[in-house]
Amino acid sequence: MSLMLLLFAAVLVLVVLNVPIAVSLGIVAVAAMVTSHGLGILPNLAIVAYNGATSFPLLAIPLFILAGAIMNASGISRRLIAFASSLFGWARGGLAHVSIGASMFFAEISGSAVADIAALGSILIPGMKAKGYPAPLAAAVMSSAATLAVIIPPSIPMILYAVMAETSVVQLFVAGIVPGIIGGFGLMAMAYRFARRYDLPREEAFALKRVASTARDALWAFLLPIIILGGIFGGVVTATEGAALAVVAAIVVGFLIYRELDVAQLRQAVIDGAVQTAVVMLLVATSALLGTYLTEVQAPQQLAQAVTQLTQNKWAVLALLNLLFLLLGMFLHSAAAIILVVPVVMPLVKAAGIDPVHFGLIVTVNLGIGQQTPPVASVLMVASAIAKVSIWEVTRVNVWFIGVLLAVLLLVTYVPVTGMGLVQLFYR
Repeated sequence: MSLMLLLFAAVLVLVVLNVPIAVSLGIVAVAAMVTSHGLGILPNLAIVAYNGATSFPLLAIPLFILAGAIMNASGISRRLIAFASSLFGWARGGLAHVSIGASMFFAEISGSAVADIAALGSILIPGMKAKGYPAPLAAAVMSSAATLAVIIPPSIPMILYAVMAETSVVQLFVAGIVPGIIGGFGLMAMAYRFARRYDLPREEAFALKRVASTARDALWAFLLPIIILGGIFGGVVTATEGAALAVVAAIVVGFLIYRELDVAQLRQAVIDGAVQTAVVMLLVATSALLGTYLTEVQAPQQLAQAVTQLTQNKWAVLALLNLLFLLLGMFLHSAAAIILVVPVVMPLVKAAGIDPVHFGLIVTVNLGIGQQTPPVASVLMVASAIAKVSIWEVTRVNVWFIGVLLAVLLLVTYVPVTGMGLVQLFYR
């Protein structure tokens, strides 16, 4: 246990010194391996890192990232916003509800909260400010809504978790559907509370004709996730094959149907996808080195033994793990937290009798909340930058929306049927 704490402390010190997380993991892992085995181990480390980053399920990550970038360039964001406005714009604070609704729809395409806030926030945050919304509220609404992209499938953190925990990514996707919907409507309820407080305007009267016309315009935006996720859930394609299908479908829709995608935009989407993929895959590769060392010294097993000696109650163990991931989410990006910690705690999860799919959903919601909590708060920072307001001003408002997400976390943790009901119904 002391060795494991020393290694994690070393990683955190390097991160605080502004060393990139992937590089920090690599430095600590190589130092530990050389100390244990000598310099002769170095040639093998390259093979370990390569094998760690070439798992077939991980191919879904760059493909979903690329599909999201292409779809955003194809005018899908604008169509989803128009449809959400026709559904939710009649309520007080309509544009806040539109932002949350559009995020729920876009989540079925992107799988990334950062992609969600970048695609929709750049349109909706200035729009809310123009309608008289306080800038911190506009940023808080959009930031918290973007977190739905890591809960509603497809979810990039879920793919990473499934690989690290050796469990079913399809079942994880199914488990995220109900909690994502509950979270979305919970955020709308909180937005309505603020709308009454600030006497925010309605956008438009509800009209079925308007709903029908915007639905027709956004038809392909709706059909894409239905086809892709339907194929994955139905067992027709794997998650990786579904991601490849998403890329092909996005190109066809962008070039041939909506005709808003050109070669220059496609090239930029490929570049953006490659950059984001490189960051994640470097994390995966270097974490494989550290994971190999921790396995050799049986650190995960020692952790499991220490906690089970403290308590063997499943719900108490879940409470401790929730606290751990909430804390980690404040300092680590979701990919880094999953890659670094999940392999270590899985023996404990299994020893406590916790379903790995249930635990994966808990981890995902935890780290989604972490994207909203400083100092790291990647999604919150993007929203604050778009709104041109301090992250601390946004946080004072966002704490109410984080409360909604925490309620979803407690529901998912202690009422397992919330997420696992559909999994039990279709797969067990």
